[in-house]
Amino acid sequence: MPLKRRLCALLAAAAIVVPSLVPYQAAWAQVASAPDATAAPAAPAAVAPAGPTVTKETIDNPYGLEALWKQGDFVARGTLIIMIIMSMGSWYIIFTKVFEQRKLLKSAKAASANFWTSGSVKKGLETLDEGSAFRFIAEQGLQADEHHEGSLVEQIDRHTWITMSVTRAADTIQSRLQDGLAFLATVGSTAPFVGLFGTVWGIYHALTAIGIAGQASIDKVAGPVGEALIMTAFGLAVAVPAVMGYNWLIRRNKLVLERVRAFSGDLHNVLLAGKR
Repeated sequence: MPLKRRLCALLAAAAIVVPSLVPYQAAWAQVASAPDATAAPAAPAAVAPAGPTVTKETIDNPYGLEALWKQGDFVARGTLIIMIIMSMGSWYIIFTKVFEQRKLLKSAKAASANFWTSGSVKKGLETLDEGSAFRFIAEQGLQADEHHEGSLVEQIDRHTWITMSVTRAADTIQSRLQDGLAFLATVGSTAPFVGLFGTVWGIYHALTAIGIAGQASIDKVAGPVGEALIMTAFGLAVAVPAVMGYNWLIRRNKLVLERVRAFSGDLHNVLLAGKR
């Protein structure tokens, strides 16, 4: 009986103590699961080393204008020289005609400002620039007026003779303005065909060399053929400025000729009727 009572008392005491220990057990579990503050910090992630710098290699083009000149025969070189002469001649004519037209327009303004305010045609002639187109027309008209009588041309009436002289002088100026434009028109129409001839000749020799070598890979075909096509591109580069310059100069010539025709008509009236 005493042993039995003792066991009962121990069980009753355990029933009282065990429930009171449950909160402490949960708190201890939370502390145990938390990371240790004194633990060493995690090592940072390793940074991958930067890859090698990629640099683009520049490869010299073995098929260009220089190679075309060195490897080409006399026909290819002659074609290239002809197109160079065409290009130089075209640009020379364009710049020369533009300068000439600007000079004529400047002379037209001077004639309008000074010639018609003079007392006579002779005095007005002195106000015009030496060698200008308007001075040439005035000289021809004045000469026809003064040298009509006592010569073979007196069989023609004075009005017709002065008209013919002034018109002939204006036509001479128009003809001078047209100088060089035929060359531009010829270059603009023939330069592409000259370049095409050089291309055909170059492709023929390229294909012949490929056939002899017995290799038809892309590096053996593309290089020589592309080199030959430079001729066509060069021909177009020569023709386009020539055509554009021709059309531009033709339009400016019309403006200059309007001034020349107006001056010659007024001079004709002055010489015949003594008034503008």
